[in-house]
Amino acid sequence: MENTDGKSQSANAGGVNNTIAILNGAAALSIFALQKIQQIAPHVVYAEFVHIVHSSVELDDEQLAQAQELLTYGPAQELPRANGKFAGTVVPRLGTISPWSSKATDIFLLSGLTQVLRVERGVRWYVREDFDLAELDKSPLYDRMTQDYLLSEDFAQLFVTAQPKPLAQIPLQSQGVVALHEANQRLGLALSEDEIEYLENAYTELARDPSDVELMMFAQANSEHCRHKIFNADWQVDGEQQEISLFGKIRNTYKQINGRGILSAYSDNAAVIEGPLVQRLWVDAASKSYAYQSEAAHILMKVETHNHPTAIAPFSGAATGSGGEIRDEGAVGRGSKPKAGLTGFTTSHLNIPDMPQPWELTTGKPKHMVSALDIMLEGPVGAASFNNEFGRPAINGYFRTFEYAADTDGCVVRGYHKPVMVAGGVGTVREEHVHSESFPEGTALVVLGGPAMLIGLGGSAASSMASGSSSSDLDFASVQRGNPEMERRCQEVIDGCCALGADNPILLIHDVGAGGLSNALPELIDDAQTGGRIQLRDVLNSDLGMSPLEIWCNEAQERYVLGIQATQLAEFEEICKRERCPYAVVGKSVSGGDLLVEDAHFDNAPVDLPLNVLLGKAPKMSRSFVRQELALKPLDLAQVTLDDAIDRVLQFPAVASKQFLITIGDRSITGLVATQPMIGPWQVPVADAAVTLSGFNTDRGEAFAMGERSPLALLDPKAAARMAVAEALTNVVSADIESLERVVLSANWMAAAGSNAEEQALFDAVTVVGEEMCPALGIAIPVGKDSLSMQTRWQEEGRDKSVVSPVTLIVSAFAPVLDVKNTVTPELVDDDSSVLVLLDLGSEQRLGGSCLAQVYSQMGDTAPDIDDIARFRALLELIVQGKRRGDFLSLHDRSDGGLLACLLEMSFAGRLGLDIAIDPDQVLLETLFNEEAGFVAQVSIATYETLKGAVPGRCIPVAKLRKDDRIVISHGTGVVADYSRAQLQSTWAKTSYKMQSMRDSAACAEEEFSNISSNRVDNPGLNAKLTFDPSEAPTILTGVRPKIAILREQGVNGQIEMAAAFDRAGFESVDVHMSDLISGRFSLQQFHSLVACGGFSYGDVLGGGGGWAKSALFNGQVREQFAEFFASDKLTLGICNGCQMIAQMQDLIPGAEHWPRFVRNRSEQFEGRTVMVKINDVQTPWLEGMQGSVMPVAVAHGEGRAEFAQPESLQLLKDHKQLAIQYVDSRHEVANLYPDNPNGAIEGLAGLTAADGRVLIMMPHPERVFRSVQNVYQDAQWGEDGPWMRLFRNAVK
Repeated sequence: MENTDGKSQSANAGGVNNTIAILNGAAALSIFALQKIQQIAPHVVYAEFVHIVHSSVELDDEQLAQAQELLTYGPAQELPRANGKFAGTVVPRLGTISPWSSKATDIFLLSGLTQVLRVERGVRWYVREDFDLAELDKSPLYDRMTQDYLLSEDFAQLFVTAQPKPLAQIPLQSQGVVALHEANQRLGLALSEDEIEYLENAYTELARDPSDVELMMFAQANSEHCRHKIFNADWQVDGEQQEISLFGKIRNTYKQINGRGILSAYSDNAAVIEGPLVQRLWVDAASKSYAYQSEAAHILMKVETHNHPTAIAPFSGAATGSGGEIRDEGAVGRGSKPKAGLTGFTTSHLNIPDMPQPWELTTGKPKHMVSALDIMLEGPVGAASFNNEFGRPAINGYFRTFEYAADTDGCVVRGYHKPVMVAGGVGTVREEHVHSESFPEGTALVVLGGPAMLIGLGGSAASSMASGSSSSDLDFASVQRGNPEMERRCQEVIDGCCALGADNPILLIHDVGAGGLSNALPELIDDAQTGGRIQLRDVLNSDLGMSPLEIWCNEAQERYVLGIQATQLAEFEEICKRERCPYAVVGKSVSGGDLLVEDAHFDNAPVDLPLNVLLGKAPKMSRSFVRQELALKPLDLAQVTLDDAIDRVLQFPAVASKQFLITIGDRSITGLVATQPMIGPWQVPVADAAVTLSGFNTDRGEAFAMGERSPLALLDPKAAARMAVAEALTNVVSADIESLERVVLSANWMAAAGSNAEEQALFDAVTVVGEEMCPALGIAIPVGKDSLSMQTRWQEEGRDKSVVSPVTLIVSAFAPVLDVKNTVTPELVDDDSSVLVLLDLGSEQRLGGSCLAQVYSQMGDTAPDIDDIARFRALLELIVQGKRRGDFLSLHDRSDGGLLACLLEMSFAGRLGLDIAIDPDQVLLETLFNEEAGFVAQVSIATYETLKGAVPGRCIPVAKLRKDDRIVISHGTGVVADYSRAQLQSTWAKTSYKMQSMRDSAACAEEEFSNISSNRVDNPGLNAKLTFDPSEAPTILTGVRPKIAILREQGVNGQIEMAAAFDRAGFESVDVHMSDLISGRFSLQQFHSLVACGGFSYGDVLGGGGGWAKSALFNGQVREQFAEFFASDKLTLGICNGCQMIAQMQDLIPGAEHWPRFVRNRSEQFEGRTVMVKINDVQTPWLEGMQGSVMPVAVAHGEGRAEFAQPESLQLLKDHKQLAIQYVDSRHEVANLYPDNPNGAIEGLAGLTAADGRVLIMMPHPERVFRSVQNVYQDAQWGEDGPWMRLFRNAVK
């Protein structure tokens, strides 16, 4: 191995001679991760980190030792053995600063190493000794967009400051329009002929040449992605001019209800509807104490797509798709707050290597695009990781695969090589912040967040092109990279401003997304009805060699642009400094409507344009088509057997378990989640809707759900659109929505626009939704998006090939909820006297486009549909009212997989057998597998008798419960199928299990999969055994509420629910940032107790909690505060990231010398779970009276496995009765197997105390489940407070 510890190199950065210290790190890959790489690159045998410390003076031995200690992180045991020969080092792209570096450098500076200018990290790769390095394929070993591969370790070049590249002028005046055509091609602008003509005329009138910056800016601002030109186009159908555009048809839904209950539509980053009056928890700006304020919690919603980037780089594409949509939720009006999210994917078929399926094709793909399998192995993790680190629970979604040979030779395939990646969610905004304010002249124009980076250049234009039609270099250049911890800091600043209420210094806010600053700042000043003067070199920049075009147009993420009231700029800056959030005042508003961008370095103006040239009326697009009938083939299912149909349909991804997509996400963060996908004691992922609470002291809330039926569009685009709307509604009504009238929809439209057939399909689908279905339902669509380049083209062996998606409508439904406790889920209730009834519209049983048809490589000719919208609305109203009366014990909608899939999912959730009875006059396959809209409800016999006469369609008994865990299907008097529930559930879970095995630890996946075979007696699932009464509250001494420091660091995201729990217990919760301790604003000695909260401090760059702990330990006065606090009789609690942090401060804590560190989970994956723990017989004030109890709790972490420095430490902790909390299984035995033990901790270690019990650290999250309603499992005997409330109340005593 490279023995370079402490080795120095010289560097010349900015003309100043500096030094570099090279410090070796630990193994960069676990054994598991190394084995995964070896599947692609078998010659790779080892990888290790190397750290490069760039300082203004050479570090002495003591400083080097401190640097090495700071850079010692991650697991130290069970790592690969170092071996092989050096093959190169991967480093951040030369001339750039990585997000890891910015956070690690912050830690160094806060730790007193002020000589350090920058810390960077590389990865050294090693290969077999006999491997020829000339044959090395480096592509699997690095990301060519953000990294460089160095064959020799000249690390000085990392810190060389490049000279800025110059502005370029397009010689329009001398060369004419040909110059614009050449720039259009070279820069990948995707400008149309009409737009080129428009620009030629505009610059002729301005009498000058355009700059490359101006052209790129115009292309981004006027791309299909940003301007929605097709939806705003003039349409001609069969030669007849249409009066209303597609967008006009969508707006019609708003007009039809006269905007009822909608506060903002079509004019901001998200739509806003009226929310309930609640007590909302805020931090007082002066005292930093948390306090409730009575106010309306208005509900905002947004759903975006990020399809093109996800096809190129799935992890980054999906991560930044989620990150961009989160920014939309935080940038409404004068500032708002994201709350909960949804994620969805549609891809072509998976082709899992050892699980071939008869419906799959071998279509091929362009070389620079990834496969559907890789998209679904990497993309969902990217989306989940961003949500997790930001601190937003993603609690709803969908996943579909579709690929169908449209011709016999396979050259034209209908499918999703360009995937659909959907990111959306809900948030909240204060009444006074819903709408922005105009700018007085001199308003400060601010860019909040991270620096400019040369990533994501031209993304909005690239997203507007068919995949494969642009060059691979342009495709890769258009993919962004994410830094969620930075976005979290930005949101903390926005929250701090919004807490000021009417005194909020933010007048208007926009997120920076497609087009970068070139879109965001012009939109900001245009919305404020003003002009702007910008200083380009004041933009924060991590790559000083960038040209003006690259600085202005790059799509570096985690940025917002704001107009700040000039008189409040100092106050805004103080909020930013407290949160350590970068910002730059880049200009000011000016009167008039011009945009001037000046470059002090080159003493020129890259942009000098009237805004009406940039954002004005560019040429309007025209679209036309001539109606054509579809040529369709009827289904032929004559040879299909029931057994084979069941086996295929249950494994089909649209029907099969989605668990591999769900447990990677933190679904409990915020403490405001009431219903998430995993339901029941066995945590089966079949919930129909997501439900969140509007506050910590209310049962009011919000619900959202999704619907999509895109394959049907190949048969009938109108039916596909109606069924997508119907599915979203049949899902969302499982919650106690206020009324159907309060539901609003987001519509995300996708199509391969350009051909006659696809234009017709899109037009018809939009028309039927905007002018027929939604007006008839009284429901508006105030928000949505379109992506109309959904095709992939390439050449293979001299043949042109293409994969073209059907017209795709993804509908997301949102509604206020009266009582979150009244949500009805698909979990069957063990009630022998109940019956399962099918409630539907009594229409035909059409199988066209069904999952049954698709698994036999067919589509059919007749799609399911909503034939009578009035009857459908009446059925929805019956469900809403019946649920409120308590009619339904369980409820599930019929959709993909039909009646059989619906019944089986209910069986799986309740782990109960079923007798399914199909009438003899019904066709068996049609009845079991048709996907017409409807519900299955579990009801009492009395309720069934009532419903029979009330349902506007059919109310048919279809099943009864069995006690023997078997699924028996009869047709008339004969049994046609008899399975065990476990057999069918294993088939249903197999696809998810295989994907999980490929992505995560195969051993863990196998342990979880084997749990399906147990019955409800042997494995009762989540349950509780309490040794105390949760409703009992300990006596609190009269007088002033004791103060507790709700301690957080940058990247921590769990402080609000923690404050709410302690507030309910009787504390005065005070928001304390580590910057407060450093600045002297607060001292720990001011507080009775201390809690370190969960999250991702510093993005966990130095291991979970490591940077947080070390920045405190190496800061003299902060270290002294902690040492004094720990030595006193005060109480300390550390949760998750706070647990990891306090564990690494054990040297300061009496009686903590045997504590472990917490490292990567055994599954090698982030785990969001509900598990069970037992409270041991330990003496600690925190757990007084709880000893011997067993209860569920939320966990959400990637590094929760305890690693001890000494093998005897665990036994010593047990001997000293410090092993406080252990993971247990459903039989209350210590859990060693996954997922009951979610991280592989030895002996189920979940929580520890210091010797005297005053300090408790635990990885689970009691603060997210202190109310009964927050728990996914609730004992019927619990009242308002859940059992974990006892922990918080104990601390008051």
